Amino acid sequence: VVSSADSLTVQYIDETTADATLKSQDTSADIAIVTVPLSSLSAETLGEIKVITLGNPEELKVGQQVVAIGNALGYGRSVTTGIISALDREVSLSNGTRKLIQTDAAINPGNSGGALLDMDGNLIGINEAKLSGGGIEGMGYAIPISVAQPIMDNLMNKDVQENHGYLGISGANV
Repeated sequence: VVSSADSLTVQYIDETTADATLKSQDTSADIAIVTVPLSSLSAETLGEIKVITLGNPEELKVGQQVVAIGNALGYGRSVTTGIISALDREVSLSNGTRKLIQTDAAINPGNSGGALLDMDGNLIGINEAKLSGGGIEGMGYAIPISVAQPIMDNLMNKDVQENHGYLGISGANV
């Protein structure tokens, strides 16, 4: 979602915005870490930021209600509801095949990358994709948080991403 962006901006619940920087990304997992300097945020905005509780995707059941949060079509905050349609659904995407949570909650352009929550507000997945086309309706997919968390931890602990080129030549004694 962010790999081709010219600039990144984060909007907070109090409607303030801040410029963000891409720290690192894993394009095969479709996960990126963006950073915002705390010095660019007001005390009021900082007071509104809450840490989300992680849910356990292993406890999910087909038929369970969920909420998808994002920025559908770029209109601003959006919230949709649905149910878990399938667990461990093997889905082939442009960046590989993964086992994902299937939901009928609307996952539209802009919601990808948003949160998939259980009805207690716990983060259970990261919305990733939606199948669309003739005869297809209500097939959205999310990366289970149990899969996304180790990737995010690794990305957060990396040094700031820099663009480096390389020439695929290595030396050897002859």
